[in-house]
Amino acid sequence: MHFRRGLGNTLIYLLLGVMAVVWMFPIIWLMAQSFRAPVYSYTINPSGQMVITASNLGFTPIRPNHWWGYIFPEKWSLDNYYLLFTDTANYDYLHYFLNTLIVAIFTCIISTVIVLLTSYAFSRLRFKARKPMMKLLMILGMFPGFMSMIAIYFILKGIGLLPGGGRTSVPTANYLIAIVLVNISGAAMGYYVSKGYFDTISRSIDEAAEIDGANKAQIFWNITLPLSKPIVIYQALTAFMGPWGDYIFSSTITRTEKRAWLVAQGLFSMIDGLGDLNIYFTRYAAGSILLSVPIVILFIFMQRYYVSGVTGGAVKG
Repeated sequence: MHFRRGLGNTLIYLLLGVMAVVWMFPIIWLMAQSFRAPVYSYTINPSGQMVITASNLGFTPIRPNHWWGYIFPEKWSLDNYYLLFTDTANYDYLHYFLNTLIVAIFTCIISTVIVLLTSYAFSRLRFKARKPMMKLLMILGMFPGFMSMIAIYFILKGIGLLPGGGRTSVPTANYLIAIVLVNISGAAMGYYVSKGYFDTISRSIDEAAEIDGANKAQIFWNITLPLSKPIVIYQALTAFMGPWGDYIFSSTITRTEKRAWLVAQGLFSMIDGLGDLNIYFTRYAAGSILLSVPIVILFIFMQRYYVSGVTGGAVKG
């Protein structure tokens, strides 16, 4: 009996170990590439452009001396991180990062408010169109978002946020506002997890507040919301992550307007095509690692609330 249990546990741990290696290997490999020393010497001129002074790029295939050189650098360096912020003539990483941060913060705030208000209305109010609206939103949420790319582009162009109608350019803020609008436009369709969480809060609390003279808005903001910290944080995190890694909609809206790019579009452009791949690939790896840092920090501090929000919302979702 003990032998069979021990053998079973050993096999399970082996399987979990293999799964952990498979899952972690791409992340570790990407981190290692971000510290790989460039195969060229360079200087940064006053206009913020890297000038290669010595290199074998384009002449000799770059091969490591050992097989493990394909995974771990033979020469370690922080140059890739340094070049992200200094070689800004072609790709201004810091500018893309700030654009992404602005879009993510506004999307996070507005989307969270929309989702919570929608969820609370479906959870607490009873009106004739309640169930048809819930079903309609759930069905609409099942359609892939990229189906609406072209329609969204022309709508944003029609309301004057994007170039068109004789205008060849618009302020950068217009592009960022357009991306925020796209990200929050479907926020209400993610109501079901929050509604499930609100359903777990006893209605007797609402009834006691109504007896004391509180209206629905006062009950929501002053009573229900303070009791719903996990689901508020869960919604805020998911809303923040949406634009953080968005490429499809941001590239559709901004196209070749580099000053309005988000960081995902900037990073992809570094490795789009093979022409500059040897120069930009390790820098792409460094940019990807930096991009993940804010999300990792948020999850470290908010993990407890995130799990509570998901599990609480799943009870009656």
